Amino acid sequence: MQTHFTLAQLADSGTAEAEKILRTCVHCGFCTATCPTYHLTGDERDSPRGRIYLIKDMLESGRDAGPVETHHIDRCLSCLSCMTTCPSGVHYMHLVDHARAHIEKTAKRPVKVRLTRAALALMLPHAGRFRVAMGLAKLARPFRALLPPDLRGMLDLAPDRVHPRQAQEGPSVFPAQGTRRMRVALLPGCVQPALNPAINEAAIRLLPRLGAELVVAKGGGCCGALTHHMGRDGHGFAAANIRAWMEEVEGDGLDAIIVTASGCGTTVKDYGHMFRDDPVLAGPAATVSALARDVTEVLAMLGLPAEVKVPRPLRVAYHAACSLQHGQKVKDPPRDLLRQAGFTLLEVPDGHLCCGSAGTYNLLQPELSGQLRDAKVAAIEGTRPDVIAAGNIGCMTQIGTGTALPIVHTVQLLDWATGGPAPDGLS
Repeated sequence: MQTHFTLAQLADSGTAEAEKILRTCVHCGFCTATCPTYHLTGDERDSPRGRIYLIKDMLESGRDAGPVETHHIDRCLSCLSCMTTCPSGVHYMHLVDHARAHIEKTAKRPVKVRLTRAALALMLPHAGRFRVAMGLAKLARPFRALLPPDLRGMLDLAPDRVHPRQAQEGPSVFPAQGTRRMRVALLPGCVQPALNPAINEAAIRLLPRLGAELVVAKGGGCCGALTHHMGRDGHGFAAANIRAWMEEVEGDGLDAIIVTASGCGTTVKDYGHMFRDDPVLAGPAATVSALARDVTEVLAMLGLPAEVKVPRPLRVAYHAACSLQHGQKVKDPPRDLLRQAGFTLLEVPDGHLCCGSAGTYNLLQPELSGQLRDAKVAAIEGTRPDVIAAGNIGCMTQIGTGTALPIVHTVQLLDWATGGPAPDGLS
């Protein structure tokens, strides 16, 4: 794609990066075949190719984001299916992140939208605030019919139960059982511990059982993804994690940094790019990104015990989270591990398409998100599974609102198969 940026514009590293990405696009349109929003609307501006044109025009002109750019880029899920499909290697993720930052700074959104986005940014990355907000949502449920439609949608996503702070959210060390084979750090996260602490609890049991010493570093927390992908600055959260993990790297060392929420993992693996211009954190951020692994990647390295006894035969529909299959290109480890553990793995039709969760997308774009969820649930239920497995808390929450089937994290099934407790709903 031909571009016409000025030298002054290219002096900004973000714009210079965007220009390089734009130049790799050859207009082929392969991305439209796998874009969930284009499938729903049929509008070229709701496809990656169409959004690339909008971003190019907006950035080259140097103008503030208008309602058209804001509307269609807000409707992008950042599922990154287009990056898997693209034959030219267009790094759409970095391009749309840069565009979102420009939109967040310059767009004139309606007051209600601005307040909603600000509230989410203030609440979601902080586990304590999130717990309070979910408690208030539970109290508001009896008055659901009196609320505006968009607030009703947010209320529907609120869980029935919000878990109190768990001990493992703070600094902890969990020794390896038997010979120590590796030393790993675990990202505690922000939303996940409140919604489903059983996920990290399963990882904390399973990894040491397989020979990994596991630490939760002092000072770690939210990865910054939720605010970063809203166009807001998530660097403060990321920097705290980088400093916390580098203390462990420079102390007893780390072989990997484990992430159990794949949406977070995609961002942690991108810290090196996020801090590329930081004179202090560029090097440490690159080190952290190189160490970051989805939990199933490390489990595949450690290997399951030679004799694994599945408590009972189960048909497992594996939902491949977009952040895992497209963002991190991790496809085989979760599937292989579930098969090795003795479960019957079922592939979901159109598994490359997003479920509609996408961080805050299901809160900010409830109509499109709901359509994607319903299509995903229909595809999953069509395989007639006993249980759904996924690697991302956002997907689990989203899909769980549309089905009565139990949905658990992959690591919970693997923990159960190797001696851990049965996940809720399967006991």
